[in-house]
Amino acid sequence: SVIESFFGTLKRECFYGREKEFLTFKQLHKAIANYIYYYNHKRIKDKIKWMSPIKFRETFISNYN
Repeated sequence: SVIESFFGTLKRECFYGREKEFLTFKQLHKAIANYIYYYNHKRIKDKIKWMSPIKFRETFISNYN
């Protein structure tokens, strides 16, 4: 499913190998929030024409209207 794929990517790109950096829940929470922003606004994907999810959605909506 889509969410399982996202969580796998999150763990691979944000967490694995960095476990000892997060000494508190607050640090982990901030890292996850930053990663979600990056994933939605900056990270490009080949499946959506080499755009970020936000850019793809904006392009789709502007072309739809």
